[in-house]
Amino acid sequence: MDLALIWAFLIALAVMLYVLLDGFDLGVGILFGFAADDQERNTITASVEPVWDGNETWLVLGGGGLLAAFPLAYAILMPAFYIPVTIMLAALIFRGVAFEFRHKAVRSTTRLFWNGAFAGGSLAATLAQGLILGGFVQGVAVEGDQFAGGAFDWLTPFSILVAASVMCGYVLLGACWLILKTEDRLQGDARKWARRALIAVALAMAAVSLATLSIDPRVTERWGVSMSAINLAKFWKVAPVPAAAAGLIFLLWRDLFRNPEGAPDWRPFALAAGLFLTGYLGLAISLFPYNVPFAKSVWETAARDNALGLMLAGAVVMLPVILGYTLYVYRLFWGKVRVGDGYHG
Repeated sequence: MDLALIWAFLIALAVMLYVLLDGFDLGVGILFGFAADDQERNTITASVEPVWDGNETWLVLGGGGLLAAFPLAYAILMPAFYIPVTIMLAALIFRGVAFEFRHKAVRSTTRLFWNGAFAGGSLAATLAQGLILGGFVQGVAVEGDQFAGGAFDWLTPFSILVAASVMCGYVLLGACWLILKTEDRLQGDARKWARRALIAVALAMAAVSLATLSIDPRVTERWGVSMSAINLAKFWKVAPVPAAAAGLIFLLWRDLFRNPEGAPDWRPFALAAGLFLTGYLGLAISLFPYNVPFAKSVWETAARDNALGLMLAGAVVMLPVILGYTLYVYRLFWGKVRVGDGYHG
């Protein structure tokens, strides 16, 4: 049994669930800044209030799992991304404080500050995650078993492009969540936001895909596509992923642009989540088996098998519990949110 590969899959699953679940509530936080009035702002926060704390559980599992299962990868990657990781964590903390304090604010100026802090913290955390992803995909300088680059290696035109793309994607997820959870004028605004975000996401996915092909020859080799030629024998094996992305973009465009009233409210969010999944699979195709691109593989950075086996025994018990609780909470708070339905404590 390949324990390193199993743990790579589990960590990838945790990160994907974090991206989908916390991604939509970060997107909701960004859109919070565009709400028309306090009534809309209260409805927007009420739509995520029962679930948003639990969504960040998957970030803890992903980071903690990386430290425990792949300590060498953690030791290399953390120094490479100290600055954006610190920004992300500070923004998530500040965003959480603002989420609670905006409900307690009495004076309009104080409420305005905390409203801005919630939207700004959501945006800062999103951009930091995008910069981390972009810096990760472009590769990390390694000598021996140590990070050998500079403190700002992650800040490049490619990582900025990825950060902007992640922001557009989170806004799309957040807008589709609001379509699912809200009604009337706010739902109409959410459809408008989702239309704009979908156009941006389609363009961003194309731009990032082309830029990624120029990152490393091994990525080009994996896809069988270069700027001058296409190896059809290799490309057809991976073509279902971009084809699925194109199909999901078309279906989402149809629901948002051509038939917004005929589509069930849950479908845009499901399609947007599927679109994120195709992007994630595309990254997996480009980067596997490296978890320190393009220097160390999952097998080179894994902990000893006895440690991986012991942790896997715990994960087999705990992961179904966490998944079951997550599904229960989403099922419990399913349905439309109206002002007054918030859970402010």
